Amino acid sequence: MTETDTLRQADMFAAMKRGARILFAASALALAACQSVVPRGAGPAPVEPTPTGPDVTQGLPTDTLRHRVALLVPMSGPNAGVGQSIANATTLALLDTKADKVRITTYDTSMGAAAAANKALAEGNRLILGPLLAEDARVVGPIAARANVPVISFSNDVSVAGNGVYIMGYNPNQSIERVVEFAKGKGLSKFAALVPKGVYGERSGTSLLRAVEGVGGTVVSMQTFDRTAASMTAAVKKLQASSSYDALLIADSGRVALQLAPIVRKNGGATARLLGTELWNTDRGLASAPALRGAWFASVSDGLYGQLAGKYRARYGSAPFRLSALGYDAVLLTVRIARDWKPGTVFPAARLRDSGGFSGIDGAFRFGRGGVAERALEVSEVGAGTYTVVAAAPKAFGE
Repeated sequence: MTETDTLRQADMFAAMKRGARILFAASALALAACQSVVPRGAGPAPVEPTPTGPDVTQGLPTDTLRHRVALLVPMSGPNAGVGQSIANATTLALLDTKADKVRITTYDTSMGAAAAANKALAEGNRLILGPLLAEDARVVGPIAARANVPVISFSNDVSVAGNGVYIMGYNPNQSIERVVEFAKGKGLSKFAALVPKGVYGERSGTSLLRAVEGVGGTVVSMQTFDRTAASMTAAVKKLQASSSYDALLIADSGRVALQLAPIVRKNGGATARLLGTELWNTDRGLASAPALRGAWFASVSDGLYGQLAGKYRARYGSAPFRLSALGYDAVLLTVRIARDWKPGTVFPAARLRDSGGFSGIDGAFRFGRGGVAERALEVSEVGAGTYTVVAAAPKAFGE
C-alpha cells in the first residue's frame, strides 16, 4: 500500500463518515485578510453544484491585474469527487477573503498531469496548487521547476517534496510523533506496534521507532500484517509472545483498528493503551467500539472544518470531502502572500518558508526546508459514542 493509496482510502472513509465530529476552537493565527478563517455570517443561498465558482475559470483570458494561479486536480475519473470538492473549496476561499486580485484556473490532471502542467504554464500561471496524487506531483514538479513555478501539492507522500514541490497533505509521521510524545508524558514507556505491510506501514514503523527513541521510551515489539483475519490474529499473538507493552500503535485506518482491537484485548493487551494515526480522524464508528475505549490518536482539528462544511453544503448542496480543507487553506496562503506579490512576476517562494507559518481550516502549519508541511496537531481520546480532545493543538509553533 502506497502513501497515495492511503490518501485515497482515508478519503473513502471520510466520504462514508459525513457526520465527522466538530471539536475545534478557532486558531489565534487566523489570517489578517479576514476576521476569522471562515468569515462569519449567513452562507450564500444554495445553488446547483458547478465545477467552479465565479472566480475559478476554465481557460485563461488576458489579465494583467490579477495573480494567475493554477489548480491541478482530477476533475474526471475515479478521484473526480475529491478534485471537485477541492476546486469548490478554493472558490469558497476566494469568496470569503474577497480576493479580487487572484484568479484560479482549474486543470484536469486525469487527462495527464504533464499536459495539465504544461498548459497551466503556457497560460501564464505563476503558482500551482495541487496536484492531489504523489505520482502526479512527481511528474509536475520538474516541469514547474524549469519555469521557476512552485508547486503546493495536496499529497501526503514526503518522498515527492523538495526542489520546488511543497507537500500539504496530512503526514502520518507527525501524528505518530505527537501521540507518542503525549503517551510518554502520561507515564507510558513500553511501546509496541501493529503495522500493515507496504510503504505506509514501513514508514509508520520507522516513525514510531524514531518518536519513541526521542522521548526516551522503548519499542518492545513490532509486527506486520496483511489485513486478513488470520494475519491480524497471528500478528497480535506474536506481540503477546514477544514481550509486554503498555501502549500499542495500530498504524492503519479506523476500519482496521475496529477489527484488531478486540483481538488485542483477548490476547495479552487487555490493559494496553491503544494509539492511532491521523487516519482515525474521519471514522466516527471508533467511538462505538468498547475495545477502543480510551484510545488516543493525533490529528488536525475539525472545528473550523465544520464551518467550511456548512458553507459548502449551503452553496453546493452536498457534503465536501475532508481534503477540501487543503484547497481552502492553499488559497488562504496564496492570498496572504499576494499582498506583497506583484501580478505577472515570479511567485516569492521564499515566503512559503516563513518560520512563523500560516493558519487555516486545519490550524497552524509551516513548511520546513524539505518542503513538508509541519502541522500543529491535537490529541483526542475515544470515548463512549464520542471523541474528547485531551491535548489541544498548539496555536503557534514553539508553544
